[in-house]
Amino acid sequence: MASREIYEQTFDEDGQQTDQNTCPECSGRVTTNVHETVCEDCGLVIDDEQIDHGPEWREFDDDRTGKRRTGSPNTVARHDRGIGTEIGWDRDSNGRQLDYSTRRRLSRLRREHRRAKVGSKADNNRIAGFVDIRRIISALGLSRSVRDQACQLFRTAQDEGLLCGRSIEAMASACVYAVCRLNEQPRTFDDIATVSKLGAERIRHCYGVLNRELDLPVPLAGPTHYLPQIASELDAHSETERRARELLERADDRRVANGKKPMGAAAGALYLAGRTTGEYFDQDSVADAAGVSTVTVRERYRDLEDVPCA
Repeated sequence: MASREIYEQTFDEDGQQTDQNTCPECSGRVTTNVHETVCEDCGLVIDDEQIDHGPEWREFDDDRTGKRRTGSPNTVARHDRGIGTEIGWDRDSNGRQLDYSTRRRLSRLRREHRRAKVGSKADNNRIAGFVDIRRIISALGLSRSVRDQACQLFRTAQDEGLLCGRSIEAMASACVYAVCRLNEQPRTFDDIATVSKLGAERIRHCYGVLNRELDLPVPLAGPTHYLPQIASELDAHSETERRARELLERADDRRVANGKKPMGAAAGALYLAGRTTGEYFDQDSVADAAGVSTVTVRERYRDLEDVPCA
């Protein structure tokens, strides 16, 4: 009897005991956890769907269901963080067509509203920088998370006064490069310059300013970080990429090709791994995918040939 009382007082962190409900089959004790409601005696699953009692923001207007909730979420990719309002065009809230005079009045209000949204030169510069960042991110096929981080870094650089005397697009390009390095998805300066309107040297200079003034925790970009990008360009098999990664890791342990260009080492490893798996790549195609010369690919894969197999 004492053990039964102790057992009944025990609390399970994963669920809670419901003394009010009993099992409809055996009248046993029912326990509700985070996933389902079950009977402890016979094991009957009484309920396995939890009801979400939170608010539902979907709109039901004129018998039409929409997926719009309370407007777009806040985002750092907009100069006003996405909380600005917009004035409609030619229909009212009930969907009725507006007359000509009302449309003219809304047009004037929209123009003044657009001017009022940008209150200073700093806002203009921020808008221009965010537009460049979104364009570069889209051209490189990067994720939305990288875009938001790059916009936040640009915002921080502007607040610290790093834009004074420097090109907005160069600083935006440098922010994208820095965030790619921080997320261990590095792109070369030439990759950024290809989709930017500036040269690689100006982007490298602005990145140096960001790294020095903001003390960015940028990790070293090794050959393995560039390997997925080159493998994707060559449409290489996953086995070839895995062999190339293992080869680069063994080469790093033995200090082979240290101090060399990471893209060249990654290209040489992928070329050598392709010969091992029977997926033969042309040296010119590997060099084009890595953005290096054919001589670099040849020298790096010859260095990696001396690495013993695992």
